[in-house]
Amino acid sequence: MTRCYVYILRSRKDGQLYVGSTRDLRKRLQRHNGGNVPSTKGRAPFDLVYYEAYRSEKDARHRESNLKLRSKAFAQLRKRLRDSLTFGVGL
Repeated sequence: MTRCYVYILRSRKDGQLYVGSTRDLRKRLQRHNGGNVPSTKGRAPFDLVYYEAYRSEKDARHRESNLKLRSKAFAQLRKRLRDSLTFGVGL
């Protein structure tokens, strides 16, 4: 069964968050941390702070889009993850 993941990374460099989706979460995190993703290249290294797993890539892409384009959805998730997102900021 194929899984697709929506994930949130936190940059150790500047504390900023990045939302993405992938079929291979480990490999994608390695690519982010290796500077191989243009949109995050200058912000590495990253910590994985949250992920959701989906059976459908379409569902995962829809969720990713919601988090990126709908500030209310992202704000609600950030509120739920308050302690996880603030732990270790500034390292």
